[in-house]
Amino acid sequence: MQITLKAARVNKGLTQREAAKYLKVNFQTISKYEIDSSKIPMKLLKDMCSLYKIPMNYIILGKSTKKSVQKL
Repeated sequence: MQITLKAARVNKGLTQREAAKYLKVNFQTISKYEIDSSKIPMKLLKDMCSLYKIPMNYIILGKSTKKSVQKL
């Protein structure tokens, strides 16, 4: 199961504007990342994961990746 950026933000109880303010970007930038229309710079992705309190691999790979890799 993979977590979307939008789900992570909503689970944290933040609006796009609140997240953008914390991350020092425009709220439209957050929107673009959430609909996957722009590539996210690694530093910003790390900051988002820190803000949303989720591991980065939950966003990039999904929770079950470790199990999937072990099967190979």
